[in-house]
Amino acid sequence: MKPRESCNWRGRGRSLWLPESMVMALAVAVLATASWHASSDDLSNTALRSGRRPTGQAQLTAVYRLPEMDGAMCEWEPASAATSLLETLQEQQAAGRSPAPTPTAAEKAAVNARKPVRMIKDSYAAFSSIAVDIANDEVVMTDEATFQILAYNRTENTPPTATMSEPKRMIGGLNTWVEYQCAVYVDQASGDIYAVNNDTVDRLVVFSREQKGNVSPARIIRTPHTTYGIAVDEPHQELFLTTQEGAAVVVFHKMAGEHDAPIRLLQGDKTLIADPHGIAVDSTRDLLLVSNFGSVASHAEEQAGEEGRTSTFASDKANWPLLREAAIPGTGRFLEPSITVYPRDAAGDVAPLRVIQGPSAQLNWPTALSVDTKRGEIYVANDTGDSVLVFNIDDEGDVAPKRVIKGPKSMVKSPTGVFYDWEHDEVWVSNFGNHTATVYPATATGDTPPLRVIRSAPLDVGTPNIGNAFAPSYDSKRDQLIVPN
Repeated sequence: MKPRESCNWRGRGRSLWLPESMVMALAVAVLATASWHASSDDLSNTALRSGRRPTGQAQLTAVYRLPEMDGAMCEWEPASAATSLLETLQEQQAAGRSPAPTPTAAEKAAVNARKPVRMIKDSYAAFSSIAVDIANDEVVMTDEATFQILAYNRTENTPPTATMSEPKRMIGGLNTWVEYQCAVYVDQASGDIYAVNNDTVDRLVVFSREQKGNVSPARIIRTPHTTYGIAVDEPHQELFLTTQEGAAVVVFHKMAGEHDAPIRLLQGDKTLIADPHGIAVDSTRDLLLVSNFGSVASHAEEQAGEEGRTSTFASDKANWPLLREAAIPGTGRFLEPSITVYPRDAAGDVAPLRVIQGPSAQLNWPTALSVDTKRGEIYVANDTGDSVLVFNIDDEGDVAPKRVIKGPKSMVKSPTGVFYDWEHDEVWVSNFGNHTATVYPATATGDTPPLRVIRSAPLDVGTPNIGNAFAPSYDSKRDQLIVPN
């Protein structure tokens, strides 16, 4: 008997039998794909940037080599159900059984009234961003755990024996529109506080120095979804915001009203903006700096510019960034974290003047930026690196930071905010990972203890590090909850 013609493919503990005809077809397809990819990278990238949309048919949009996978893996467990859900429902119907009845309003109300068995939540303030009101000798912080804006004396120093330091002033409550406050700016002339909501209410809120408690903002600016960082160029009265989903920077007049449109937009593949977070302006050098986590996708019909754009995905406002719904399927990619530098008035899809990026830079979720214009230095709150990095403002490429604040004595833990106080030559850090705000001499380096500490919780209380949690899952093998933030 003639043996059956076949090919046996073996992977990690699994084998797959394929007929020879299918093997030949797959080989031809792979060779054709490889040939197309090798000969037309530039063409495909150009097509993606120009706005290719789904056609309803199979098409190759991007090819990336997957990294080698090593280490422990969960064992494959095939589904144990003997029939599909549809088959089960059909069998029940044939047998005269109907699905469970729709619950009544009273039953729904009873379920809604149930209290959780337990809750994982930070009941203490978790400092997410920080700024110093130099004229009024205060430090202002946002709190993403309990949704507040908190103001303390600049010289406050929580004793080790104290439970916490009490703020001088608090702003919070439903009337304030304060929710996931991820960035803050203090107007040094007026004392006004500008705070950015990242995810839920899409509003930048402004409070006067006199306001406190559950009060309505003095002013609101409607912002693109997932707005994160804020910077203000006072000489030109312009307000800069980063937008995560759109991989963009939008610029408003500083005194814009609630429904005013941005006056400028920076967005597109050439910008190298990728999940931007921090932003800073050096008005003396006319520079704009952006910190990027690194995830990005191309967008359909990208025509960013000062005159706005024409797109079925765009807002009716000029200079509004294209967001998630405009991303081209298959163009998502992960870049290395970076700091990108542009002319202050950059607009459209323009390349950065220079980029700090690479393993030597130690960037790991660079979340906030602050500039010392006199020394020409950039401070970076390096969240996942548990460090504050300092670069020269003209650094470029895979360059090591000139100074790093890091270590157990420094108390730097998951820093998400940083502020350089030019009047007192100090650098402030808000540590989301340990309920503290810490302050150092501007030239501090290494495992340096802070000059002062403002603490919002007892020393022995840990933080769950939960910020905007969603879609949790349960690992039954390890009996653990997995919570993305």
